[in-house]
Amino acid sequence: MQRAFHELIRAAETAADQVAKGPVCTDVGVDEVRRAIASFDFVEPRALLDLVRDVTQMLAKWTVHVTHPRYFGLFNPSVTLAGIVGDTIAAIYNPQLASWSHAPAAQEMERHVLRWLGAKLGITEFANFTSGGAEANQSALLCAMARAFPSWRKRGVRGRPVILVTSETHHSFAKAAVMAGLGTDALRRVDVDRDGRMEMKDLAAKVKQLKPFLVVGTAGTTSSGVIDPLGEIADILQKRNVWFHADAAWGGAAAVSPSLRRHLDGIERADSITCDAHKWFSVPMGAGMFFTRHRDAVERAFAVETPYMPAGTAGTDHPFETTVQWSRRFIGLKLFLTIAELGERGIAERIDHQARMGEYLRSALTAAGWKRVNRTPFPLVCFTRQSLDVDRFLRRLLSKQIAWMSSVRIAGRRPVVRACITSFRTTERDIDDVVVRMRECL
Repeated sequence: MQRAFHELIRAAETAADQVAKGPVCTDVGVDEVRRAIASFDFVEPRALLDLVRDVTQMLAKWTVHVTHPRYFGLFNPSVTLAGIVGDTIAAIYNPQLASWSHAPAAQEMERHVLRWLGAKLGITEFANFTSGGAEANQSALLCAMARAFPSWRKRGVRGRPVILVTSETHHSFAKAAVMAGLGTDALRRVDVDRDGRMEMKDLAAKVKQLKPFLVVGTAGTTSSGVIDPLGEIADILQKRNVWFHADAAWGGAAAVSPSLRRHLDGIERADSITCDAHKWFSVPMGAGMFFTRHRDAVERAFAVETPYMPAGTAGTDHPFETTVQWSRRFIGLKLFLTIAELGERGIAERIDHQARMGEYLRSALTAAGWKRVNRTPFPLVCFTRQSLDVDRFLRRLLSKQIAWMSSVRIAGRRPVVRACITSFRTTERDIDDVVVRMRECL
């Protein structure tokens, strides 16, 4: 055990620097990887220390390093040391969070974190950790159905329920609609403006015409970081008692930042909120969170009776009766430790640093002759230039190991380059070097 953990400690101590000094990812074929892994035939036992070394070497060599300071990709962060420690401790004790009585310390640590963040977001009635934003979004859909259709739980879906989304809404709602038995035809789109923000005039018309049971607004879209007008959405839906879900999987962390919180104004009026700790809070995947002010809808959606689970504890939640999951890992410890170690101010400073790096990237791109095509206070920059072949540019960018970026279409328009600052280790020097070297890829 000591030798294996010593090797893990060595990896933890050196990984960040080694990743930063190396390539963002390696070009490898599937056959090469499969041949290496096929050598583990599971016939003869191997020493754990050797296995740890082999696995860490393979991950270091054959991975898109989302913890790299020049990974300007999807919402995958560099991770805090406290988060790594938290995941390790959770594995050592392996508490079962299906029931409060099995893991009272773990349950209450999670409740403590959720109350803290819920107060920032404006919802404190109910919250739970999830495997990620997709599960949190599915939870919102099921709770909205439980409130809108009281007989749904026993009799299933009747009629043609409608969910209003936009072209920029996260596609996890398509999966959620399928898993709920509604089908993707239940998703109807509200128009967006040129920035990709939900159009309020069209929302009002479609709410009146289609009578949805759920409307999804987004605080930080995946494509371009756009924030829907949350307060205006709430105004329209409140009059008709329609469930308003705010998908703030990435942007919700801005609630902790005094300088960014105002951009989430109106989120406190949502019926439910999704927020992922494994995005802007920089803890290891996966750690989603679901918040709602309707505990009764949660109970109607997830309650179940069993002859084998322990009896409930007064004054506590029985998680297997209030969440999608049953057996569940101690997800919240990595966030608990990260917040406790850095403090609220430290968390806010890391979030603000990434926002500043986003502004710095915008300025550097403009100075270098690139055209920015999105508007957001968050560190996500979409850009292009005349006659740019986006796919060719990105292939060259990656082959030269300059940075990892992606292609995106905003509101259905032509593809542009998407760059998002996801690492608290990204510096102005990283950005300067990337923008200068991008000329090589034109």
